[in-house]
Amino acid sequence: MTDRLAYIDQATFLSMQATGRSQLVQYVWVYTHPVDMAGLRRLHRNVGYGFAGRLIEPSILPFGRHRWVAATGPATPLDVEPARPPGELGGWLDERSQLRVDPVHGPGWHLGVLPMTDGTTAVTLVASHCLLDHGASVRTLVDAIGGARRDLGYRLPRSRTRRAALASDARQVARDLPDFARTVVTAAKYAHRSRASISESRAAGTPAAPDGPDGPVVLPTVSAVVEAAEWDSRAGELGGTGYSLLAGFGAVLGERMGRARPSDGAVTLLIALSDRGGDDDHRGNAMQIATATVNPTGATADLTNARTAVREALSAVREGHDDKHELLPITPFVPVRAVRRTAEVIFGDLPVSCSNLGDVPTEMARADGTDAQFMLFRPVDQGVTRAALERAGGQLVVAAGRIAGSVSLNVVAYEVGAANTREWLAEHVVRALTDFGLKGTVI
Repeated sequence: MTDRLAYIDQATFLSMQATGRSQLVQYVWVYTHPVDMAGLRRLHRNVGYGFAGRLIEPSILPFGRHRWVAATGPATPLDVEPARPPGELGGWLDERSQLRVDPVHGPGWHLGVLPMTDGTTAVTLVASHCLLDHGASVRTLVDAIGGARRDLGYRLPRSRTRRAALASDARQVARDLPDFARTVVTAAKYAHRSRASISESRAAGTPAAPDGPDGPVVLPTVSAVVEAAEWDSRAGELGGTGYSLLAGFGAVLGERMGRARPSDGAVTLLIALSDRGGDDDHRGNAMQIATATVNPTGATADLTNARTAVREALSAVREGHDDKHELLPITPFVPVRAVRRTAEVIFGDLPVSCSNLGDVPTEMARADGTDAQFMLFRPVDQGVTRAALERAGGQLVVAAGRIAGSVSLNVVAYEVGAANTREWLAEHVVRALTDFGLKGTVI
């Protein structure tokens, strides 16, 4: 077992440092029957082990690999709020998503409960994406709900002397140099193949700064729960699969929010593909990114093109034809100020992040030991500013997972010049679902 961060985790952490923006995972359970508070307290005691029972200790060297250190047990007290009307659920979830989470100093996660005046109860867990992705979250939550506490064997923070840390980190840098050298060659080849895209990105220039005042922004987030049988049936009728239906949905939303390419009207989808191994894979983020180009025109009536685009993109990653992942060993040596520009070159302008979480274990829907009515998967952020969003041309993230007979569809969006309210986004989501012949419960 190694306590060094994998290259992908180092890249995730450096991106947070470079932008001041933290990516989070937020899980939500909504109960329409009385919640078992003893079960929720048990979950709270158990979550802080395994992937969630750790923090990041930065290297003493500016270009060194960081380490995982132990931070087991409850990170903060269990927060039980005074009752609110059910119409305030969305606002409360936004509030919880913005409570401080810090993968270095802690807390790395927090858990809150909201009783509502109609007898419904909501529970939400928010955690740093630097510590755990969806696959790691599944392991952590299934263990916690089942009463298991996984010990990954990390040292306590600051357990090394400065001299020992310096020597150890320097040795690690020396061991990493062959990977670095090979990656430089790969990066040069990638840049040569991508020179047209790079030139096009540079020619586009930096978007003008926003006219209005800058300030922190909580991105509007909307969830829709669709019956899984209805989702699958509609996908089949349109010549696609559940995966390509999500891709088509993301492309249609992307076009309506100004994220289509002017040259051909296509939308670029960044699809996270898990490559997590067995129990010894302790990466916080174990994934590769597939890039699919989907034309939204006609997608609501025929998913054939979307299905082909997604299949080819996933195959390119699985067969090793997409080498973006091979650039990761260079990450510790990339200056922080260059991280954002590197991402723009690799992934292109105005992409849509489109994550299919697949079949989520039914046990995960039992936060208190009983089945929740709904479970939501919200890909949220902290530290977002209006100026940064508008310089980037906005944002659109679509994530979906199947659990307990439902598809949980979750959308986070910001469009330059739009209203950017929950009501505005809900209208977009409902309209897109309707265009695909679907309906769902919007939360």
